Amino acid sequence: MIIDIIAWLVLGAIAGYLAGLLVGGDEGLGVIGHIALGIVGAVVGGFIVGALGFNTGREDGDILNLASIVVAVIGAIITVFVASLVMKRR
Repeated sequence: MIIDIIAWLVLGAIAGYLAGLLVGGDEGLGVIGHIALGIVGAVVGGFIVGALGFNTGREDGDILNLASIVVAVIGAIITVFVASLVMKRR
């Protein structure tokens, strides 16, 4: 159980870093902000994909597979993009 949580945190951190590179822009979050948003985005992306009924390997105990990485990165990109829109309005 604790290994799963650590794996999701690491996966979210990597996804957030990649999302920060892919989305670009200067919303003033920095690397740490993108990593934090990546963790949130990975959780949100995993929840949405799970709610839609797709299998990302979590049921098999395989957290770090290609499907979960793609889901985490997409969730992180969406989260970083939304955060950048919100930060630009301020």
